[in-house]
Amino acid sequence: MQTLQQLRYTAIAHVPGAPGLVAEGLTVYYGTIPALLDVSFAIGVGERVAVVGPNGAGKSTLFKVIAGLLRPTAGTLRVFGHPPGAHLCIGYVPQRNQIDWGFPVTVTDVVMMGRSAKIGLFRWPRRQDWEVVRRALRQVDMEGLADRPIGELSGGQQQRVFLARALAQEAEILLLDEPLTGLDTPSQEGLFAVLDRLREQGIIVLVATHDLDQAASHFDRVMLLNRHLVALGPAAEVLSPAHLLRAYGGHLHVLPGAEEAAALVLADTCCEGREPRA
Repeated sequence: MQTLQQLRYTAIAHVPGAPGLVAEGLTVYYGTIPALLDVSFAIGVGERVAVVGPNGAGKSTLFKVIAGLLRPTAGTLRVFGHPPGAHLCIGYVPQRNQIDWGFPVTVTDVVMMGRSAKIGLFRWPRRQDWEVVRRALRQVDMEGLADRPIGELSGGQQQRVFLARALAQEAEILLLDEPLTGLDTPSQEGLFAVLDRLREQGIIVLVATHDLDQAASHFDRVMLLNRHLVALGPAAEVLSPAHLLRAYGGHLHVLPGAEEAAALVLADTCCEGREPRA
């Protein structure tokens, strides 16, 4: 369980002209248990990518490697030309059940944490930092709850606050680990409205989700994982029966007499065990 203060970032200059994210042969083991195996991909500036696959497929592990919270066993990953290392340009929003929501901080406190690397140790926020925080809260429509304790908010509101923290951090890569889980439809739509505004700013957004319909309708590309990279590309190509069978195996059922495009039913997206924790 993470507290709200455990995510730390450092300023690292980008390599001019380097792509946003590039992985080559990325492999991660937890002891003898594989979480990612020989995963390679490239993601450009401004792309919005849905990361899908069964639980235990390596989605959270991939995000932790990108955020610099977990070191790969083999292979390489470059963030704007540099190895991962908690870059200031990365905003990471973990699964809600991994956060200690009882930590005694307000909405404004959480968003101001995104400014910590720019403010420096043992220094107070400046007028500019407060203005950045207020602007970030306005962008996610949370300015009216700035003084509310974070633990008193709804799930959708908490997700918006973490988005505001990433905006205050001036993140260029945003990692959202299952942000839609447990949210009602208006909250999900509100979250996508915020992500649409981030697209206009050229921010790379990776979202881990179990909702294949949303992955198909709200994202530029879909990354289908099951430890290996099964496929990466437009949803119409990636979410094919053949690829889904490779990723989900026996948890897909064939409907007799159905057309090929609609012949598969996903019985349980939470079919595998949770990924081991580092």
